[in-house]
Amino acid sequence: MTATMPATDPEADVAEAGSRLRRLVSHPAATALLALALVLLLGLIFSGDGAFYRWATHRDALRQASVFGILACGMTVVIITAGIDLSVGSVLALVAVAFSIFSIRWGWSPWLAVAACLLIGAACGAVSGVLTARFAIQPFIVTLAMMVFARGLAKEAAGGMKISTAVQRPDGTYTYVDVPGIFRAVDSRLLDGNVSVVSLIFLACVLVSWVGLSRLRWGRYLYAIGGNEEAARLSGVPVMAMKTVAYGLCGFFAAVAGICQAAQEQQGDPEAGWGYELNAIAVVVIGGTNLMGGRGGIGLTLLGTLIIGYLEKILSINAVPEASRLMLTGAIIIAAVLVQRRRT
Repeated sequence: MTATMPATDPEADVAEAGSRLRRLVSHPAATALLALALVLLLGLIFSGDGAFYRWATHRDALRQASVFGILACGMTVVIITAGIDLSVGSVLALVAVAFSIFSIRWGWSPWLAVAACLLIGAACGAVSGVLTARFAIQPFIVTLAMMVFARGLAKEAAGGMKISTAVQRPDGTYTYVDVPGIFRAVDSRLLDGNVSVVSLIFLACVLVSWVGLSRLRWGRYLYAIGGNEEAARLSGVPVMAMKTVAYGLCGFFAAVAGICQAAQEQQGDPEAGWGYELNAIAVVVIGGTNLMGGRGGIGLTLLGTLIIGYLEKILSINAVPEASRLMLTGAIIIAAVLVQRRRT
């Protein structure tokens, strides 16, 4: 006897292949990669008189996007829990001022100054987390209040002035002190000037976030809270503690960004970080992490950082005004949210 092969339906095979292709294209990572490819294509077309073809342009694009990327690492953790943190820009400014005071004015050792600043940032985030989880206040309201409070505290600590190497004497004159070594170290470049230390710090933050979200138990807890908070609570997830951890981590990463910002500017500016929360949210959303919580990841945030970083650089080398850049960023955020809704 000879075995007979089952008949196949060509139309069904084509339909199944089309369905698989649509699922692949609609995946957040595929969408983000496509967006990044389109941005790079724009750079090839509008190269700014050939500036886009030089390695220095790509190096500087990653360096400039690194602070936003560090903030976005913390924002990703919070958004996965279906929250939001509007205070990251103000916490960045507060830490930049504190780091400059500790290092320039008071002459603290680098380890002590860094540890104190990280503690300040984590404390600001943890306060937001406790108010959100314990008292059931909307994250938008809590972090908006923290944004105003941290900005005011930064201005109070700085006395309304930038904390720089120009130190005012009691008689009103100024004397200049050396830039602290930690500032020069963070703002330096390695491998013959081809890799920025700030970019390496950003990649380290990405790695830490990825390990926490993908390999540790509390990462699964955060996804569960974002998916269905009540179901997570009934399943034994310590919701209040995990929300506090999420916002505390967001404040911690904002502190890291503040240290990098102060080192790059060689001063602590209480006005630093204005609008940075918008860029951090844009990075996370454009990368593909769902604003409703429960879905997303740090790999998508890395792609979002590259998209925003290259887009900013391409607009910069083509002398596009800042107002147009802001409007374009807002439009991209709306488009990304609409794509998420369609995917959902």
